[in-house]
Amino acid sequence: MISVRVFASFRFAVFMCLFGFVSATASSRALAQQGRRGGPPAAESASDAKPAGEAKPGAADAKSGATPGMPVTEPPLPPDAHVEQSIQMEGKALHYTVTLGTLPVRDSKGALSGEVVYTAYTMEGKDRPVTFAFNGGPGAASVYLNLGAIGPKKVAFGAEGQSPSDPATLTDNPGTWLDFTDIVFIDPIGTGFSRSLVALDEAKKQFYGPDQDIEYLSKCVYDWLVKNARLQSRKYLVGESYGGYRGPRLTAYLQSQLGVAMNGLVLVSPALNPQAGSPDLSPIPWMLTLPSIVAANYERQGKLTPENMAAVIDYTRGEYAVDLMKGNSDPTATPRVVKKVTELTGLDPTFVKESGGRLETQAFLREEFRETGKLGSRYDPNVTAYDPFPYNPTQETNDPILLSIIAPTTTAMVDFVTRTVGWKTDARYNALSSEVARAWDRSSRNGAFSGSASATDLRVAVATDPKLRVVIAHGWADLSCPFMGSVLTVSQIPIMGDPTRIQVHEYPGGHMYYARTASSLALRKDVMEMVSKH
Repeated sequence: MISVRVFASFRFAVFMCLFGFVSATASSRALAQQGRRGGPPAAESASDAKPAGEAKPGAADAKSGATPGMPVTEPPLPPDAHVEQSIQMEGKALHYTVTLGTLPVRDSKGALSGEVVYTAYTMEGKDRPVTFAFNGGPGAASVYLNLGAIGPKKVAFGAEGQSPSDPATLTDNPGTWLDFTDIVFIDPIGTGFSRSLVALDEAKKQFYGPDQDIEYLSKCVYDWLVKNARLQSRKYLVGESYGGYRGPRLTAYLQSQLGVAMNGLVLVSPALNPQAGSPDLSPIPWMLTLPSIVAANYERQGKLTPENMAAVIDYTRGEYAVDLMKGNSDPTATPRVVKKVTELTGLDPTFVKESGGRLETQAFLREEFRETGKLGSRYDPNVTAYDPFPYNPTQETNDPILLSIIAPTTTAMVDFVTRTVGWKTDARYNALSSEVARAWDRSSRNGAFSGSASATDLRVAVATDPKLRVVIAHGWADLSCPFMGSVLTVSQIPIMGDPTRIQVHEYPGGHMYYARTASSLALRKDVMEMVSKH
């Protein structure tokens, strides 16, 4: 059993949704320290990219750590490459073109400062929409959405029992969106094959922060549209995790600064949490995670249904929140919370009592599977791995899902790019860049990393365009970016016209619920419905 002292070491980490994959790579001890510091868990030209050698002397490669004054020596990236492919979908062949290409990024003086690599899937057809896809991190490439969720091919990852050394075999993806929209997967600087061509200090100023990230990526979307003569197409954005934080901000920036309007926005497991405040005073930190913990328990019992979860949501923002706020002013409040939380979660009553009904995420993930010597994943509590340090007071290993998905996604993507598409390069592929994570500006100026900036931009974008539609899609059991954060956030947005323009959907699974075929197909259906309306 874990004591109250252990809960104290973790308690702040619970209330910050980890902004994507990279923010969870540290041990739970690092996460707790991060929480105490108040930090989060985690194109002017449309021509083809120019060779890296064109960067002026004095620039430095951010990855190589070259000192200012030394010329860039990296070889140029290959020219754009194309290949024709097809998949079988619903008994019919779907023919499409894959393009690996680059977009130049220039500084305010017009000098080449970076190269963004994208993977585009396009089909012949009149009035085809186009969707731009971003993953999170910060520091994650778009491979997770590409080969896991909505691209035409997929590789298995993120499920219970899968091994990093399993064959990284690509198969046809029944959940792809390609039959109803072209898709462009964009890798931010420092991820995938995208790279900075300036010194690290300058790269931080131009790329590695919430505001600059939005500015240059918005220009990349604009540049791709111009380069491919697609400005008149219907346009959509999809972002996962920290990409979900990016989504509303990209939409608002494109609307107001670049004059490009999106038809729709899809946020997959987004980092869209409301301001949580102090977990000692506010009930919100515990309200965010309790429903997802209950969902994991319900799934194991075969009781995970929208109806059962609706009752959990009602309790969470009703009696649970009120009793937490009462604290010691009502001697019956905490015992009432402990009794109900024990009933909902199936956890050991002593464990729940010692926590006061406030379930810290990492402590829960160790306690739930302690008898088996395993840990649950914060991305999906029902995916487990052995704990190599079961007797340590804190978790000393990485998340069961996080690092295990790097090998299959990297192997599959690099093989696809270099062998199938024929885009040959010696550059390293970064599915998950710790370098970007370390370099990222995690200050909270203007609320830019608190989640409030994204929620604000979501309101503004929806108010600006009365036809813009938004789908927010979560896995019930995600403890990295809990669905309750989006439920609470959206419930505070005023109704502006059609009340169905912003919808929150939940599916069985965790952060990468799309790894489950049924949930992937449900997401596809909900997005198709949105696209059919605008």
